[in-house]
Amino acid sequence: MPDTSATQPEETSGADSRTSNPPGPPGEVLRPVPFRGGGFAPRRIGVVGWILFTVILLLWELGSRTGVISQLTLPAPSEALTAFADLVRSGLLWRHLEASLSRLLVGWFFGALLGITVGFAIGLFSLARAGMVPLVAAIFPIPKIALLPLFIVWFGIGEESKVAVILFGTFFPTVISTYGGVDNVDRSLIRMGQSFGLRRFSIIWKIILPGALPAILSGMRISASIAIILLVAAEMIGAEFGIGAYVMQAGNLMATDQLVAGVAVLSVFGLTVSWLIGRAERYLLRWRS
Repeated sequence: MPDTSATQPEETSGADSRTSNPPGPPGEVLRPVPFRGGGFAPRRIGVVGWILFTVILLLWELGSRTGVISQLTLPAPSEALTAFADLVRSGLLWRHLEASLSRLLVGWFFGALLGITVGFAIGLFSLARAGMVPLVAAIFPIPKIALLPLFIVWFGIGEESKVAVILFGTFFPTVISTYGGVDNVDRSLIRMGQSFGLRRFSIIWKIILPGALPAILSGMRISASIAIILLVAAEMIGAEFGIGAYVMQAGNLMATDQLVAGVAVLSVFGLTVSWLIGRAERYLLRWRS
């Protein structure tokens, strides 16, 4: 038999040398590999949005001042700002805001609350799913603005019809997002909770609700935008005060500067709601980070 006792120490010493002296050019400084497990988490770069918004306003102002954009069809932002300042000085802004915010908050709150309740019922109970899913699928595609005259017949031309159309419009997207979020919860987590003997309420509260919450909040973003659209449509019919009524009056008078000022207020509505829901997402979904 060949004698391998002489070669074995050499192989061992070679392995030790490879471990203690990794390959690379002489004098190279080795650095630790950076962490790569961020999971494509988005970074918050808030200044980019403000820069883009400022650039658009500056180009708009420049186009209006140079005549590229017609003053009749689209006034300069500075003129819209002047119209907004006149609205503030007259004191009418607060009356319009009070009327619009009260309708928006009441309609959206109860529409979202009812939608989340029905969405969880569909997601958790087979009987509710069998009865409600076809009904939601049949009514959801109907334009809610087209039903506004019917709501006026049912509830009158006062506040009830305006709140009802907002509630009705925000109910359906909230239902769909809620039971979709419930359906997407990992079933292995639910089985694990059942294996550990958790009660049904504990499984819903500790497993299903946190798992469905991202979809619910996304649905609330969509329903908030729909609520603002329906608010304007409802206030354009038979409302004395409200941002929608102000925009409608400005359009009838061809006061485009006031019209743009009213549209800007509606845009601020949307930004404020989006910011509030974003704060809620960062607080309620902090477990995802």
